[in-house]
Amino acid sequence: MSRPLKIAYVTPGAYPLPSLKGGSVERVIEHIVPLLTGSVEPRIYGRTAAGLPSRGVWNGVVCERFAAANKTRYASAVSRALAAFRPDVIEVENRPHLLVRLSRQHPYARMWLNLHSSTFIQPKHISNLELRRSCKLAEKIIVNSEYLRSIVAAQVPEAASKIVVVHLGADTHRFPYVQSAEGGARRSRLRRVNGWTDRKVILYLGRLIPLKGVHHLIELMPRLLKKHPNAVLAIVGSPQYGSTATSVYSRRLKRTAAKLGGSVRFVPYVPYNEVPDWLLAADVLAVPSVRREAFGLVNVEAMASGIPVVASRIGGISEIVQDGVTGLLAEPSSLTADLLAKLDYALSNDQLRLDMGRRSREKAETYFSWQAAAERYAMRTGIANSLSGSGFAWKLQG
Repeated sequence: MSRPLKIAYVTPGAYPLPSLKGGSVERVIEHIVPLLTGSVEPRIYGRTAAGLPSRGVWNGVVCERFAAANKTRYASAVSRALAAFRPDVIEVENRPHLLVRLSRQHPYARMWLNLHSSTFIQPKHISNLELRRSCKLAEKIIVNSEYLRSIVAAQVPEAASKIVVVHLGADTHRFPYVQSAEGGARRSRLRRVNGWTDRKVILYLGRLIPLKGVHHLIELMPRLLKKHPNAVLAIVGSPQYGSTATSVYSRRLKRTAAKLGGSVRFVPYVPYNEVPDWLLAADVLAVPSVRREAFGLVNVEAMASGIPVVASRIGGISEIVQDGVTGLLAEPSSLTADLLAKLDYALSNDQLRLDMGRRSREKAETYFSWQAAAERYAMRTGIANSLSGSGFAWKLQG
């Protein structure tokens, strides 16, 4: 019997794993990789943090962790550990420049590049020459949306045939369904604690940075309040993951919202384990991104909770949210006005929200689950054959 395929997953070193304080890249890896164990022998490389061992096991997967204050030293430490593991495949997460370095140091390994966003293929982070070199060295390029596939293919046309799309998922156990007995009870308690029993709650959940478009929500609130005087906008997040620090943009948002009194509430960064409660307490999730939204895990997390999404029709969001079915999409060309119209429509129709929430949960359970995402990953990267005899449940949805 042949030995298991050894795959090394090299995270950027920005956040530790498990990702207790944020880091969507790490969150994807911590959910998908443990589902691949069996005939595949995975190992995760990432950043250390207080309370985490330098080498440990996370959900059955060996994790090696290193200090990451200096990117060069982090890369060197990871490279030394890879030499000891000697994997068949090295998958680099969201850092194409790191792939070039590791390919040079480990020529025996096949290289895969998993791009979680378009951020690190922008000229600010990597030259076009270096990006092309990275894509040439990569045997496979994994992306999380057709939108991101198109961005990569436009920048590096010769790599188009290597790109595979793997839509991501959400933990349907961590995010209870709001229309279930458990979810409904938690929702009632949370709304009572927050003073929202008789309010219509619009939730924004994410970083406070301009491209996320939070300013559009604050701009539309005075007009929305004329139609829904009991509406409240809860803005949960900070400029950076894991920090309550402010920025010029976040302070400007708060100054503008101050005129609206208690109709807008700012909540600084909350740890990931509190996110399900904020979704359960909401009536609708607003995702007003203005550009470069490759996927957006918060969309599928809301769907898992049975909360309809009102979002910009931008990037990969339209691959997640079905307009009029699981949520409503606003046109980027008139974003503030269209978000206003869609939010008004959603808040005016209780049954619409219930129906969209029910369909959202169904979609999360069948297609946007981590189990289904892991199956897509295994099928589309070609490792499914090595997993087929390991007891992995092949129930690919779409």
